[in-house]
Amino acid sequence: MHKLLIAFSLFVVGASFAPSVQRTRLNRNQHRGQDISILATSTLRESVASKPKSEPRIGFAQQLLNFALASPLWEYVLVPQARASIVKTAEENGIPWMTAKRWLESQADAPWNDPNNDIDLNHYEFPQYYTSSFHAYSEGNLSYNAAFEQELASRAIGARNFPKFKDRGEDVFRGAFEKALVDLGARVAAGDNQDVVIVDFGCGTGTSTRRLAAQYSQATSVIGIDLSPYFIDVGQTLLKLAPNAISNGDVEGWITNVVPDSRIDLRQGNIEDTSLPSKSASVVNIGLVLHELPLSAAKQVILEAHRILKPGGQMWISEMDFESPAYRAQRENAVLFSLLRATEPYLDEYADGMPELRDFIVNVFSGDGEKGVVGQGFVKIAAATGRHYVLIAQKGDADELHGENALLQDLRFLQNGKYALEDTHLKPWESKEA
Repeated sequence: MHKLLIAFSLFVVGASFAPSVQRTRLNRNQHRGQDISILATSTLRESVASKPKSEPRIGFAQQLLNFALASPLWEYVLVPQARASIVKTAEENGIPWMTAKRWLESQADAPWNDPNNDIDLNHYEFPQYYTSSFHAYSEGNLSYNAAFEQELASRAIGARNFPKFKDRGEDVFRGAFEKALVDLGARVAAGDNQDVVIVDFGCGTGTSTRRLAAQYSQATSVIGIDLSPYFIDVGQTLLKLAPNAISNGDVEGWITNVVPDSRIDLRQGNIEDTSLPSKSASVVNIGLVLHELPLSAAKQVILEAHRILKPGGQMWISEMDFESPAYRAQRENAVLFSLLRATEPYLDEYADGMPELRDFIVNVFSGDGEKGVVGQGFVKIAAATGRHYVLIAQKGDADELHGENALLQDLRFLQNGKYALEDTHLKPWESKEA
């Protein structure tokens, strides 16, 4: 059970940065460097739907785990131990989890220390899936505690993905996505005398939003949207405080440098229905969000991204790849994956639905233009790490949703069938590189 707890701890606080697994392999015709024209037909959908879902979780160990997850043991014993394990991982990799969290909690002018500030959740509308226990927080993302720990957890998970870099692992992790997107053709189109708007879906406390603003100086506005008012409070407060990183030698502060930027606008909202104007955004970024959603909600998010993009604008997705060998092997461990699913209730649905969601994206972003012409709709996908992918979908010139002749270029696998990048992630029982 101790090893199970350690394995589970990788994911408990991984939030949107923990990795996962997949069992469905791509069509063998989809090799590196080969363009595949996909026609979304009912036959294809039927073939996807007919594939078996996750294998039944059986056996004595599984029964014992199911009992534990359904009992008070889960909340009062397993979760605290798992959390202690991930905090240990952070501290052993040079990430001052406890010091940084105490510093953030103690900020006198922060909303959470204002006696007149009382977030009334009745004033917000949340999808049903968002109101249940999530990431081992009983309130899900609807608490200050989850918000305080989101960026801390991200640093710890970054260290797990790239252990050689310890406390800088997250920078390498996020940098891998950013480089893969640029290599795949990411661009921020700047129109003549027009606003250049980047929208960051599911921004959390704003780590990804701040990085987008720093990377793309041509953007006139970088909007981060998240459902949790607590996460937005923390993100806005960090921008106001503009703290230095403790690693710079300060006795106290945050885990990273936070640079104020007047272009950044963090706001509470639903990424399924942003209320942003149609054809107003040059880029919509969706980073490690879709695996946390039911498939129906993920599709609605894709439609909303397409709606607000300008013709020629791009949607960028960074996600777990359950078709990678690393995640596929992890998912085939039924006991381990049950622990992961206990904190990510839609992980199976995401893993099983990857081909269907990819097909849906191809359909939505099909365009009328001539191949190679700016504005033509296309979809490209490539490996970002040994267990994650990036996807670029460019909006075509036509407004209508077509289902024909969408070009999907898949570069995740080499011609010999191997995944394009090596997996560097720590083993479940490791907390740092040996």
